[in-house]
Amino acid sequence: MIAIPAVDLRDGACVQLVGGSYADERVRLDDPLAVARQWADFGFRHLHVVDLDAATGAGDNRGIVTSILDEVDTEVRVGGGIRDRDRVDELLTAGARYVVVGTRAIEDPDWLADLADAFPGSLLVAADVRERRLVTHGWRTAQPRDVLEFMTAIEHLPLGGVLVTAVHREGRMGGPDLALMEELAESTHLPITASGGISSLDDLRALEHRGVAAAVIGMALYTGALDPHAVAQEFAE
Repeated sequence: MIAIPAVDLRDGACVQLVGGSYADERVRLDDPLAVARQWADFGFRHLHVVDLDAATGAGDNRGIVTSILDEVDTEVRVGGGIRDRDRVDELLTAGARYVVVGTRAIEDPDWLADLADAFPGSLLVAADVRERRLVTHGWRTAQPRDVLEFMTAIEHLPLGGVLVTAVHREGRMGGPDLALMEELAESTHLPITASGGISSLDDLRALEHRGVAAAVIGMALYTGALDPHAVAQEFAE
């Protein structure tokens, strides 16, 4: 399993939110490019970059995303408000390893199928959940679908994997939703990336034991609850 630092972009800064609430911002660093370089310097070989402004329609941080792709020597997953084919093509051409699609992928299955066929192996679907229910539009809109039902519906597509964020655990450092992640990992051949609540090396080991392919870490790294050297040494690749 690999561990991936989160670089969440808002208003030109790198931030961390609690529980997906834009009103509860706990971390704000003014130089996201420097933050991304720092994680690479610690030994991480992958980054997860999300444009929160694009996800909510409040603008975008395209210049910062481009700078990270150009200047940081890591594999980068990019998400946040990506809802058209041209943007996917643009990001992959710019050097993104994966493009993460969420809201439109959930709401428009035909679009997702066409996109996956056009970019096989290069898309990750963001299945953000509160408990087991999907949420979209920057975690603001609850969907009626259960995440396991959604996973079954997309399993046949040529995707790079699925990013499952337990929004009810996000930023709280209370531990990941292990039961949910284990169920999803067992239900599909698609690689599962887990996010939300990770606060210790034991959490990462527990996810690995349950068949999770990767884990995105945010608050625990930014607050020092997790030692980045130790995480990178054990889970960089």
